Amino acid sequence: MSDEQLSTQKSVAGDAKLDTAFFGHPKGLQTLFFTEMWERMSYYGMRAMLVLFMTASLQQEGLAFTVASAAAIYGLYTGAVYFLGLPGGWISDRLLGGQKTVWYGGIIIMCGHIILAIPHPSSFFIGLIFVATGTGLLKPNISAMVGQLYQTEDERRDSGYAIYYMGINIGSMIGYGVCGYFMENVGWHWAFGAAAVGMALGLVQYRMSQGYIAGINDKPANPLSAKGASLAWTIIGAFITIVALTVVAGYQGWLVINPVALAGSVAIVFTITFFIYFGHIYFMGELSDSEKQRMWALFLVCVASACFWSGFEQAGSSLNLFARDYTDRMLGTFEIPTAWFQSANSIFIIILSPFFAALWINMAKRMITPSYSVKCAVGLIIMASGFLVMFFAAQYAADGLKVAPYWLITTYFLHTVGELCLSPVALSAVSRLSPARYVGQMMGVFVLTYSIGNIISGLLAGSFDPENVQQIPGLYMQIALFSIGVGIVLVLINFKAKFWERANGGNEPMLDDNPSEQPAEQKV
Repeated sequence: MSDEQLSTQKSVAGDAKLDTAFFGHPKGLQTLFFTEMWERMSYYGMRAMLVLFMTASLQQEGLAFTVASAAAIYGLYTGAVYFLGLPGGWISDRLLGGQKTVWYGGIIIMCGHIILAIPHPSSFFIGLIFVATGTGLLKPNISAMVGQLYQTEDERRDSGYAIYYMGINIGSMIGYGVCGYFMENVGWHWAFGAAAVGMALGLVQYRMSQGYIAGINDKPANPLSAKGASLAWTIIGAFITIVALTVVAGYQGWLVINPVALAGSVAIVFTITFFIYFGHIYFMGELSDSEKQRMWALFLVCVASACFWSGFEQAGSSLNLFARDYTDRMLGTFEIPTAWFQSANSIFIIILSPFFAALWINMAKRMITPSYSVKCAVGLIIMASGFLVMFFAAQYAADGLKVAPYWLITTYFLHTVGELCLSPVALSAVSRLSPARYVGQMMGVFVLTYSIGNIISGLLAGSFDPENVQQIPGLYMQIALFSIGVGIVLVLINFKAKFWERANGGNEPMLDDNPSEQPAEQKV
Protein backbone atom coordinates (compact mmCIF):
# COMPACT_ATOMS: atom_id res chain seq x y z
CA MET A 1 0.00 0.00 0.00
CA SER A 2 1.39 3.42 -0.96
CA ASP A 3 2.03 6.24 1.52
CA GLU A 4 -0.78 8.19 -0.11
CA GLN A 5 -3.26 5.35 0.43
CA LEU A 6 -2.16 4.94 4.03
CA SER A 7 -2.61 8.66 4.62
CA THR A 8 -6.07 8.59 3.06
CA GLN A 9 -7.09 5.57 5.11
CA LYS A 10 -5.88 7.20 8.34
CA SER A 11 -7.77 10.36 7.44
CA VAL A 12 -10.96 8.40 6.84
CA ALA A 13 -10.51 6.52 10.10
CA GLY A 14 -9.91 9.77 11.93
CA ASP A 15 -13.16 11.23 10.57
CA ALA A 16 -15.01 8.04 11.49
CA LYS A 17 -13.89 8.41 15.10
CA LEU A 18 -16.01 11.56 15.39
CA ASP A 19 -18.95 10.09 13.44
CA THR A 20 -21.77 8.96 15.76
CA ALA A 21 -24.69 9.21 13.32
CA PHE A 22 -25.79 5.55 13.53
CA PHE A 23 -26.60 4.73 17.17
CA GLY A 24 -23.33 6.29 18.29
CA HIS A 25 -21.35 4.69 15.47
CA PRO A 26 -20.15 5.82 12.02
CA LYS A 27 -22.94 6.25 9.48
CA GLY A 28 -21.17 3.78 7.20
CA LEU A 29 -22.21 1.08 9.65
CA GLN A 30 -25.79 1.69 8.51
CA THR A 31 -24.92 0.78 4.91
CA LEU A 32 -23.07 -2.38 5.90
CA PHE A 33 -25.70 -3.30 8.52
CA PHE A 34 -28.63 -3.32 6.08
CA THR A 35 -26.70 -4.83 3.17
CA GLU A 36 -25.63 -7.74 5.33
CA MET A 37 -29.12 -8.00 6.83
CA TRP A 38 -30.75 -8.64 3.44
CA GLU A 39 -27.93 -10.90 2.26
CA ARG A 40 -28.30 -13.02 5.40
CA MET A 41 -32.08 -13.10 4.91
CA SER A 42 -31.54 -14.73 1.54
CA TYR A 43 -28.75 -17.04 2.70
CA TYR A 44 -30.23 -18.35 5.94
CA GLY A 45 -33.75 -18.52 4.56
CA MET A 46 -32.52 -20.83 1.82
CA ARG A 47 -30.06 -22.70 4.04
CA ALA A 48 -32.84 -23.70 6.46
CA MET A 49 -34.50 -25.64 3.63
CA LEU A 50 -31.55 -27.45 2.08
CA VAL A 51 -31.41 -30.67 4.11
CA LEU A 52 -35.21 -30.83 4.31
CA PHE A 53 -35.52 -30.35 0.54
CA MET A 54 -32.83 -32.92 -0.27
CA THR A 55 -34.30 -35.57 2.06
CA ALA A 56 -37.95 -34.98 1.05
CA SER A 57 -39.47 -37.68 -1.14
CA LEU A 58 -40.10 -37.29 -4.85
CA GLN A 59 -43.83 -37.21 -4.10
CA GLN A 60 -43.13 -34.16 -1.90
CA GLU A 61 -41.18 -32.63 -4.82
CA GLY A 62 -37.88 -33.14 -2.99
CA LEU A 63 -34.70 -34.87 -4.16
CA ALA A 64 -35.05 -38.08 -2.07
CA PHE A 65 -31.39 -38.16 -0.97
CA THR A 66 -30.29 -40.19 2.05
CA VAL A 67 -29.58 -38.26 5.26
CA ALA A 68 -25.86 -39.05 5.00
CA SER A 69 -25.64 -37.73 1.43
CA ALA A 70 -27.83 -34.70 2.14
CA ALA A 71 -25.82 -33.77 5.24
CA ALA A 72 -22.54 -34.18 3.36
CA ILE A 73 -23.78 -32.00 0.48
CA TYR A 74 -25.03 -29.46 3.01
CA GLY A 75 -21.61 -29.44 4.67
CA LEU A 76 -19.83 -29.12 1.32
CA TYR A 77 -22.06 -26.26 0.26
CA THR A 78 -21.83 -24.27 3.48
CA GLY A 79 -18.12 -25.07 3.66
CA ALA A 80 -17.60 -23.86 0.09
CA VAL A 81 -19.48 -20.65 0.91
CA TYR A 82 -16.84 -19.76 3.46
CA PHE A 83 -13.84 -21.31 1.68
CA LEU A 84 -14.47 -19.01 -1.26
CA GLY A 85 -14.01 -16.12 1.16
CA LEU A 86 -10.27 -16.74 0.79
CA PRO A 87 -10.08 -15.86 -2.93
CA GLY A 88 -12.80 -13.27 -2.25
CA GLY A 89 -10.50 -11.45 0.17
CA TRP A 90 -7.60 -11.75 -2.26
CA ILE A 91 -9.65 -10.34 -5.15
CA SER A 92 -10.57 -7.38 -2.94
CA ASP A 93 -6.98 -6.73 -1.84
CA ARG A 94 -5.35 -7.18 -5.24
CA LEU A 95 -7.92 -6.56 -8.00
CA LEU A 96 -11.19 -4.77 -7.21
CA GLY A 97 -11.28 -3.29 -3.73
CA GLY A 98 -13.85 -4.22 -1.13
CA GLN A 99 -16.77 -2.09 -2.31
CA LYS A 100 -16.85 -3.47 -5.86
CA THR A 101 -16.26 -7.02 -4.66
CA VAL A 102 -19.26 -6.79 -2.32
CA TRP A 103 -21.44 -5.39 -5.13
CA TYR A 104 -20.56 -8.10 -7.66
CA GLY A 105 -20.87 -10.79 -5.02
CA GLY A 106 -24.41 -9.68 -4.22
CA ILE A 107 -25.41 -9.83 -7.88
CA ILE A 108 -24.07 -13.38 -8.21
CA ILE A 109 -25.93 -14.45 -5.05
CA MET A 110 -29.20 -13.07 -6.40
CA CYS A 111 -28.70 -14.94 -9.69
CA GLY A 112 -28.04 -18.15 -7.75
CA HIS A 113 -31.32 -17.88 -5.86
CA ILE A 114 -33.17 -17.22 -9.12
CA ILE A 115 -31.64 -20.40 -10.61
CA LEU A 116 -32.68 -22.38 -7.51
CA ALA A 117 -36.22 -21.10 -7.97
CA ILE A 118 -36.42 -22.89 -11.34
CA PRO A 119 -38.34 -26.15 -10.69
CA HIS A 120 -35.91 -28.47 -12.44
CA PRO A 121 -33.46 -30.93 -10.79
CA SER A 122 -30.51 -29.72 -12.87
CA SER A 123 -30.85 -26.18 -11.51
CA PHE A 124 -30.17 -27.18 -7.90
CA PHE A 125 -26.41 -27.66 -7.91
CA ILE A 126 -25.85 -24.81 -10.38
CA GLY A 127 -27.75 -22.47 -8.09
CA LEU A 128 -25.73 -23.63 -5.06
CA ILE A 129 -22.48 -22.89 -6.91
CA PHE A 130 -23.65 -19.36 -7.75
CA VAL A 131 -24.73 -18.61 -4.17
CA ALA A 132 -21.50 -20.04 -2.73
CA THR A 133 -19.36 -18.00 -5.15
CA GLY A 134 -21.21 -14.75 -4.53
CA THR A 135 -21.08 -15.20 -0.76
CA GLY A 136 -17.34 -15.84 -0.94
CA LEU A 137 -16.92 -12.46 -2.61
CA LEU A 138 -19.27 -10.56 -0.32
CA LYS A 139 -18.89 -12.02 3.16
CA PRO A 140 -15.22 -11.48 4.12
CA ASN A 141 -15.03 -8.03 2.58
CA ILE A 142 -18.15 -6.53 4.11
CA SER A 143 -17.01 -7.84 7.51
CA ALA A 144 -13.55 -6.32 7.06
CA MET A 145 -15.08 -2.97 6.07
CA VAL A 146 -16.89 -2.77 9.40
CA GLY A 147 -13.56 -2.79 11.23
CA GLN A 148 -12.13 -0.18 8.85
CA LEU A 149 -14.77 2.32 9.97
CA TYR A 150 -12.85 2.68 13.27
CA GLN A 151 -9.39 3.66 14.42
CA THR A 152 -7.42 0.86 16.05
CA GLU A 153 -7.76 2.50 19.48
CA ASP A 154 -11.51 3.14 19.13
CA GLU A 155 -13.27 1.26 21.93
CA ARG A 156 -16.49 1.24 19.89
CA ARG A 157 -15.12 -1.43 17.56
CA ASP A 158 -16.35 -4.49 19.51
CA SER A 159 -19.68 -2.77 20.10
CA GLY A 160 -19.91 -1.93 16.39
CA TYR A 161 -19.38 -5.55 15.43
CA ALA A 162 -22.05 -6.58 17.94
CA ILE A 163 -24.53 -4.17 16.32
CA TYR A 164 -23.51 -5.39 12.86
CA TYR A 165 -24.00 -8.95 14.08
CA MET A 166 -27.49 -8.04 15.22
CA GLY A 167 -28.26 -6.96 11.65
CA ILE A 168 -27.14 -10.38 10.44
CA ASN A 169 -29.61 -12.03 12.75
CA ILE A 170 -32.52 -9.73 11.96
CA GLY A 171 -32.00 -10.81 8.36
CA SER A 172 -31.78 -14.48 9.25
CA MET A 173 -34.96 -14.23 11.33
CA ILE A 174 -36.80 -12.70 8.36
CA GLY A 175 -35.39 -15.44 6.12
CA TYR A 176 -36.44 -18.27 8.40
CA GLY A 177 -39.93 -16.82 8.75
CA VAL A 178 -40.58 -16.03 5.08
CA CYS A 179 -38.82 -18.97 3.43
CA GLY A 180 -39.99 -21.41 6.13
CA TYR A 181 -43.60 -20.41 5.55
CA PHE A 182 -43.33 -20.59 1.74
CA MET A 183 -41.57 -23.97 2.01
CA GLU A 184 -44.42 -25.68 3.86
CA ASN A 185 -47.42 -23.75 2.53
CA VAL A 186 -46.62 -22.75 -1.07
CA GLY A 187 -43.70 -24.72 -2.45
CA TRP A 188 -39.94 -25.24 -2.29
CA HIS A 189 -39.10 -23.15 -5.33
CA TRP A 190 -41.28 -20.23 -4.25
CA ALA A 191 -39.20 -20.17 -1.08
CA PHE A 192 -35.99 -20.08 -3.11
CA GLY A 193 -37.48 -17.21 -5.11
CA ALA A 194 -38.21 -15.29 -1.91
CA ALA A 195 -34.50 -15.51 -1.07
CA ALA A 196 -33.70 -13.88 -4.44
CA VAL A 197 -36.02 -10.97 -3.62
CA GLY A 198 -34.21 -10.49 -0.28
CA MET A 199 -30.82 -10.21 -1.96
CA ALA A 200 -32.22 -7.78 -4.53
CA LEU A 201 -33.41 -5.50 -1.72
CA GLY A 202 -29.93 -5.64 -0.22
CA LEU A 203 -28.33 -4.59 -3.50
CA VAL A 204 -30.68 -1.64 -3.91
CA GLN A 205 -29.97 -0.45 -0.36
CA TYR A 206 -26.22 -0.84 -0.82
CA ARG A 207 -26.14 1.21 -3.99
CA MET A 208 -28.36 3.98 -2.62
CA SER A 209 -26.32 4.46 0.58
CA GLN A 210 -22.84 3.72 -0.76
CA GLY A 211 -21.82 7.32 -0.19
CA TYR A 212 -21.72 6.65 3.55
CA ILE A 213 -18.69 4.37 3.08
CA ALA A 214 -16.81 6.64 0.68
CA GLY A 215 -13.08 6.08 1.05
CA ILE A 216 -13.50 2.76 2.92
CA ASN A 217 -11.82 -0.04 0.96
CA ASP A 218 -12.89 1.47 -2.35
CA LYS A 219 -9.58 0.57 -3.98
CA PRO A 220 -7.33 -2.52 -3.78
CA ALA A 221 -5.09 -2.26 -0.72
CA ASN A 222 -2.17 -3.94 -2.51
CA PRO A 223 -2.98 -3.83 -6.25
CA LEU A 224 -1.33 -6.04 -8.82
CA SER A 225 0.46 -4.62 -11.82
CA ALA A 226 -1.49 -4.50 -15.08
CA LYS A 227 0.29 -7.65 -16.26
CA GLY A 228 -0.32 -9.43 -12.97
CA ALA A 229 -4.00 -8.46 -13.00
CA SER A 230 -4.41 -9.80 -16.54
CA LEU A 231 -2.83 -13.11 -15.52
CA ALA A 232 -5.05 -13.30 -12.41
CA TRP A 233 -8.25 -12.80 -14.43
CA THR A 234 -7.08 -15.48 -16.89
CA ILE A 235 -6.60 -17.96 -14.03
CA ILE A 236 -10.01 -17.07 -12.58
CA GLY A 237 -11.61 -17.60 -15.99
CA ALA A 238 -9.89 -20.99 -16.36
CA PHE A 239 -11.11 -22.06 -12.92
CA ILE A 240 -14.69 -21.09 -13.78
CA THR A 241 -14.42 -23.11 -16.98
CA ILE A 242 -13.20 -26.20 -15.06
CA VAL A 243 -16.08 -25.91 -12.59
CA ALA A 244 -18.59 -25.60 -15.44
CA LEU A 245 -17.18 -28.66 -17.21
CA THR A 246 -17.27 -30.65 -13.96
CA VAL A 247 -20.95 -29.79 -13.47
CA VAL A 248 -21.76 -30.84 -17.04
CA ALA A 249 -19.84 -34.11 -16.56
CA GLY A 250 -21.81 -34.83 -13.40
CA TYR A 251 -25.17 -34.23 -15.05
CA GLN A 252 -24.20 -36.35 -18.06
CA GLY A 253 -23.19 -39.25 -15.79
CA TRP A 254 -19.54 -39.15 -16.89
CA LEU A 255 -18.42 -38.36 -13.36
CA VAL A 256 -19.87 -40.12 -10.29
CA ILE A 257 -19.27 -38.43 -6.93
CA ASN A 258 -19.76 -39.89 -3.46
CA PRO A 259 -20.75 -36.85 -1.34
CA VAL A 260 -19.62 -38.37 1.98
CA ALA A 261 -16.17 -39.37 0.70
CA LEU A 262 -15.80 -36.03 -1.05
CA ALA A 263 -16.70 -34.12 2.11
CA GLY A 264 -14.03 -36.00 4.08
CA SER A 265 -11.38 -35.26 1.47
CA VAL A 266 -12.36 -31.61 1.16
CA ALA A 267 -12.20 -31.16 4.95
CA ILE A 268 -8.56 -32.32 4.85
CA VAL A 269 -7.74 -30.09 1.87
CA PHE A 270 -9.32 -27.03 3.49
CA THR A 271 -7.44 -27.62 6.73
CA ILE A 272 -4.13 -27.94 4.88
CA THR A 273 -4.97 -24.79 2.89
CA PHE A 274 -5.61 -22.89 6.12
CA PHE A 275 -2.19 -23.84 7.52
CA ILE A 276 -0.39 -23.08 4.25
CA TYR A 277 -2.03 -19.66 3.77
CA PHE A 278 -1.69 -18.68 7.43
CA GLY A 279 1.92 -19.88 7.47
CA HIS A 280 2.74 -18.06 4.23
CA ILE A 281 1.61 -14.73 5.65
CA TYR A 282 3.38 -15.43 8.95
CA PHE A 283 6.74 -16.50 7.50
CA MET A 284 6.81 -14.74 4.12
CA GLY A 285 4.78 -11.61 4.83
CA GLU A 286 7.72 -9.58 6.22
CA LEU A 287 5.95 -9.12 9.55
CA SER A 288 7.41 -7.33 12.53
CA ASP A 289 7.85 -9.15 15.86
CA SER A 290 4.73 -7.50 17.29
CA GLU A 291 2.70 -8.50 14.20
CA LYS A 292 3.88 -12.10 14.54
CA GLN A 293 2.89 -12.07 18.20
CA ARG A 294 -0.62 -10.97 17.31
CA MET A 295 -0.76 -13.60 14.56
CA TRP A 296 -0.18 -16.32 17.17
CA ALA A 297 -3.05 -14.92 19.21
CA LEU A 298 -5.18 -14.89 16.08
CA PHE A 299 -4.33 -18.55 15.47
CA LEU A 300 -5.94 -19.53 18.79
CA VAL A 301 -9.06 -17.59 17.82
CA CYS A 302 -9.16 -19.52 14.53
CA VAL A 303 -8.94 -22.89 16.33
CA ALA A 304 -11.82 -21.93 18.60
CA SER A 305 -13.85 -20.75 15.62
CA ALA A 306 -13.47 -23.98 13.61
CA CYS A 307 -14.48 -26.11 16.59
CA PHE A 308 -17.40 -23.83 17.43
CA TRP A 309 -18.97 -23.95 13.96
CA SER A 310 -18.63 -27.73 13.69
CA GLY A 311 -21.12 -27.90 16.56
CA PHE A 312 -23.18 -24.79 15.97
CA GLU A 313 -23.95 -25.65 12.34
CA GLN A 314 -25.86 -28.75 13.40
CA ALA A 315 -28.75 -26.27 13.43
CA GLY A 316 -29.29 -26.67 9.70
CA SER A 317 -28.78 -30.43 9.63
CA SER A 318 -29.23 -32.77 12.62
CA LEU A 319 -31.10 -30.27 14.81
CA ASN A 320 -33.31 -29.38 11.85
CA LEU A 321 -34.12 -33.06 11.31
CA PHE A 322 -34.70 -33.50 15.04
CA ALA A 323 -37.23 -30.65 14.90
CA ARG A 324 -39.00 -32.29 11.96
CA ASP A 325 -39.06 -35.90 13.18
CA TYR A 326 -38.90 -35.90 16.99
CA THR A 327 -40.34 -32.58 18.20
CA ASP A 328 -44.00 -31.91 18.94
CA ARG A 329 -44.62 -28.94 16.63
CA MET A 330 -48.35 -28.52 17.24
CA LEU A 331 -49.45 -25.22 18.76
CA GLY A 332 -53.17 -25.75 19.16
CA THR A 333 -54.31 -26.54 15.64
CA PHE A 334 -51.31 -24.84 14.02
CA GLU A 335 -48.23 -26.87 13.10
CA ILE A 336 -45.07 -24.79 13.48
CA PRO A 337 -42.94 -24.93 10.30
CA THR A 338 -39.72 -26.80 10.95
CA ALA A 339 -37.49 -23.93 9.82
CA TRP A 340 -39.05 -21.56 12.35
CA PHE A 341 -37.24 -23.26 15.22
CA GLN A 342 -33.94 -21.98 13.84
CA SER A 343 -35.24 -18.42 14.16
CA ALA A 344 -34.95 -18.85 17.95
CA ASN A 345 -31.23 -18.22 17.57
CA SER A 346 -31.89 -14.99 15.69
CA ILE A 347 -34.49 -13.78 18.17
CA PHE A 348 -32.17 -14.41 21.11
CA ILE A 349 -29.33 -12.58 19.38
CA ILE A 350 -31.54 -9.55 18.69
CA ILE A 351 -32.52 -9.49 22.37
CA LEU A 352 -29.05 -10.13 23.77
CA SER A 353 -26.81 -8.23 21.32
CA PRO A 354 -27.29 -4.81 22.98
CA PHE A 355 -26.38 -6.37 26.33
CA PHE A 356 -23.17 -7.86 24.96
CA ALA A 357 -22.30 -4.66 23.08
CA ALA A 358 -22.55 -2.72 26.35
CA LEU A 359 -20.74 -5.49 28.25
CA TRP A 360 -17.53 -5.25 26.20
CA ILE A 361 -17.42 -1.45 26.50
CA ASN A 362 -18.06 -1.50 30.26
CA MET A 363 -15.43 -4.19 30.78
CA ALA A 364 -12.90 -2.10 28.84
CA LYS A 365 -13.71 0.98 30.94
CA ARG A 366 -13.20 -1.04 34.13
CA MET A 367 -9.90 -2.37 32.76
CA ILE A 368 -11.31 -5.91 32.73
CA THR A 369 -9.84 -7.10 29.47
CA PRO A 370 -9.88 -10.89 28.97
CA SER A 371 -7.99 -11.85 25.87
CA TYR A 372 -9.78 -12.67 22.65
CA SER A 373 -8.87 -16.36 22.96
CA VAL A 374 -10.40 -16.60 26.43
CA LYS A 375 -13.64 -14.97 25.27
CA CYS A 376 -13.79 -17.43 22.37
CA ALA A 377 -13.04 -20.42 24.61
CA VAL A 378 -15.86 -19.42 26.96
CA GLY A 379 -18.22 -19.16 23.97
CA LEU A 380 -17.17 -22.61 22.79
CA ILE A 381 -17.87 -24.18 26.19
CA ILE A 382 -21.28 -22.49 26.48
CA MET A 383 -22.22 -23.73 23.00
CA ALA A 384 -21.20 -27.25 24.02
CA SER A 385 -23.56 -27.14 27.00
CA GLY A 386 -26.43 -26.88 24.49
CA PHE A 387 -25.56 -30.35 23.22
CA LEU A 388 -25.69 -31.69 26.76
CA VAL A 389 -29.32 -30.52 26.75
CA MET A 390 -29.90 -32.27 23.41
CA PHE A 391 -28.32 -35.45 24.79
CA PHE A 392 -31.18 -35.76 27.28
CA ALA A 393 -33.80 -34.73 24.69
CA ALA A 394 -32.49 -37.39 22.30
CA GLN A 395 -32.77 -40.01 25.02
CA TYR A 396 -36.48 -39.26 25.33
CA ALA A 397 -36.79 -39.45 21.54
CA ALA A 398 -34.99 -42.82 21.62
CA ASP A 399 -37.79 -44.07 23.89
CA GLY A 400 -40.30 -43.28 21.14
CA LEU A 401 -41.53 -39.93 22.47
CA LYS A 402 -41.97 -36.63 20.68
CA VAL A 403 -40.26 -34.07 22.88
CA ALA A 404 -41.52 -30.61 23.81
CA PRO A 405 -40.16 -27.62 21.83
CA TYR A 406 -38.42 -26.15 24.90
CA TRP A 407 -35.55 -28.64 24.53
CA LEU A 408 -34.60 -27.13 21.19
CA ILE A 409 -35.33 -23.60 22.39
CA THR A 410 -33.02 -24.06 25.39
CA THR A 411 -30.30 -25.43 23.14
CA TYR A 412 -30.60 -22.49 20.75
CA PHE A 413 -30.45 -20.08 23.71
CA LEU A 414 -27.17 -21.58 24.91
CA HIS A 415 -25.82 -21.63 21.36
CA THR A 416 -26.73 -17.97 21.04
CA VAL A 417 -24.91 -16.97 24.22
CA GLY A 418 -21.87 -18.91 23.03
CA GLU A 419 -22.10 -17.30 19.61
CA LEU A 420 -22.20 -13.79 21.06
CA CYS A 421 -19.14 -14.56 23.18
CA LEU A 422 -17.23 -15.87 20.17
CA SER A 423 -18.35 -14.68 16.76
CA PRO A 424 -18.46 -10.85 16.91
CA VAL A 425 -15.42 -10.89 19.20
CA ALA A 426 -13.54 -13.10 16.73
CA LEU A 427 -14.44 -10.81 13.82
CA SER A 428 -13.14 -7.87 15.81
CA ALA A 429 -9.97 -9.82 16.63
CA VAL A 430 -9.26 -10.46 12.95
CA SER A 431 -9.82 -6.81 12.08
CA ARG A 432 -7.59 -5.60 14.92
CA LEU A 433 -4.87 -8.24 15.07
CA SER A 434 -4.26 -8.74 11.34
CA PRO A 435 -1.37 -6.85 9.72
CA ALA A 436 -2.94 -3.81 8.04
CA ARG A 437 -1.74 -4.75 4.55
CA TYR A 438 -3.23 -8.27 4.83
CA VAL A 439 -6.54 -7.51 6.52
CA GLY A 440 -8.69 -8.63 3.58
CA GLN A 441 -6.77 -11.86 3.10
CA MET A 442 -6.69 -12.57 6.84
CA MET A 443 -10.45 -12.12 7.01
CA GLY A 444 -10.62 -14.68 4.22
CA VAL A 445 -8.31 -17.03 6.14
CA PHE A 446 -10.46 -16.61 9.24
CA VAL A 447 -13.68 -17.25 7.30
CA LEU A 448 -12.00 -20.47 6.15
CA THR A 449 -12.43 -21.73 9.75
CA TYR A 450 -16.18 -21.46 9.16
CA SER A 451 -15.67 -23.66 6.11
CA ILE A 452 -13.75 -26.33 7.98
CA GLY A 453 -16.31 -26.31 10.79
CA ASN A 454 -19.24 -26.55 8.39
CA ILE A 455 -17.86 -29.56 6.52
CA ILE A 456 -17.07 -31.37 9.76
CA SER A 457 -20.58 -30.49 10.92
CA GLY A 458 -22.06 -32.10 7.81
CA LEU A 459 -20.03 -35.26 8.31
CA LEU A 460 -21.13 -35.48 11.95
CA ALA A 461 -24.77 -34.93 10.97
CA GLY A 462 -24.52 -37.88 8.60
CA SER A 463 -24.69 -40.07 11.72
CA PHE A 464 -28.23 -38.81 12.34
CA ASP A 465 -30.21 -41.81 11.16
CA PRO A 466 -34.01 -41.46 11.53
CA GLU A 467 -34.21 -45.24 11.36
CA ASN A 468 -31.77 -45.69 14.27
CA VAL A 469 -32.67 -43.06 16.85
CA GLN A 470 -30.59 -44.86 19.51
CA GLN A 471 -27.41 -43.39 17.99
CA ILE A 472 -28.51 -39.76 18.29
CA PRO A 473 -27.71 -39.23 22.01
CA GLY A 474 -24.16 -40.43 21.39
CA LEU A 475 -23.74 -37.95 18.53
CA TYR A 476 -24.69 -35.00 20.71
CA MET A 477 -22.54 -36.13 23.66
CA GLN A 478 -19.55 -36.54 21.34
CA ILE A 479 -19.89 -32.94 20.13
CA ALA A 480 -20.33 -31.62 23.67
CA LEU A 481 -17.29 -33.35 25.17
CA PHE A 482 -14.97 -32.45 22.29
CA SER A 483 -15.95 -28.76 22.34
CA ILE A 484 -15.60 -28.47 26.10
CA GLY A 485 -12.17 -30.10 25.93
CA VAL A 486 -10.92 -27.68 23.27
CA GLY A 487 -12.25 -24.71 25.22
CA ILE A 488 -10.43 -25.79 28.37
CA VAL A 489 -7.16 -26.29 26.46
CA LEU A 490 -7.36 -22.75 24.99
CA VAL A 491 -7.91 -21.23 28.42
CA LEU A 492 -4.95 -23.16 29.83
CA ILE A 493 -2.70 -22.02 26.97
CA ASN A 494 -3.63 -18.42 27.63
CA PHE A 495 -3.03 -18.72 31.39
CA LYS A 496 0.31 -20.43 30.80
CA ALA A 497 1.41 -17.59 28.50
CA LYS A 498 0.46 -15.02 31.14
CA PHE A 499 2.37 -17.00 33.78
CA TRP A 500 5.55 -17.04 31.70
CA GLU A 501 5.19 -13.34 30.95
CA ARG A 502 5.05 -12.56 34.68
CA ALA A 503 7.89 -14.97 35.44
CA ASN A 504 10.11 -13.17 32.94
CA GLY A 505 9.27 -9.77 34.33
CA GLY A 506 7.36 -8.75 31.22
CA ASN A 507 10.53 -8.95 29.07
CA GLU A 508 9.42 -11.87 26.90
CA PRO A 509 6.66 -11.71 24.25
CA MET A 510 3.31 -12.65 25.74
CA LEU A 511 0.70 -14.70 23.90
CA ASP A 512 -2.01 -12.22 24.81
CA ASP A 513 -4.37 -11.13 22.07
CA ASN A 514 -5.78 -8.03 23.73
CA PRO A 515 -4.09 -5.04 22.07
CA SER A 516 -5.27 -2.69 24.80
CA GLU A 517 -2.68 -4.34 27.02
CA GLN A 518 0.14 -3.94 24.51
CA PRO A 519 2.55 -0.99 24.48
CA ALA A 520 1.29 1.84 22.30
CA GLU A 521 4.09 1.46 19.77
CA GLN A 522 3.01 -2.12 19.06
CA LYS A 523 -0.50 -1.20 17.96
CA VAL A 524 -1.40 -1.58 14.28
